[in-house]
Amino acid sequence: MAADKNSTMWVPVCCARVMRCNTFRQAGGGTYAALVCTVCNKTITLEQESLAAVDKFGEGSNILSLIGSPKPPKMERKKSEAGPDDQTM
Repeated sequence: MAADKNSTMWVPVCCARVMRCNTFRQAGGGTYAALVCTVCNKTITLEQESLAAVDKFGEGSNILSLIGSPKPPKMERKKSEAGPDDQTM
């Protein structure tokens, strides 16, 4: 099944740059990922969950498609349209 060309995805950005995504294997066989800003060293840890566990997060929760790369592009990203009062940032 071909991906919908009009679909959107979330790109993690910090300091006007796409964040680096590093994945790690744990001794027990699990994995986790860390988004890292190469400018300010901010780190966001991502843990895997099964799709069946989505119901635990409550009504209205979303599954996000996220792109991550160990070597993100070096170009700067434009500022988002969200204002300073946007609670989602």
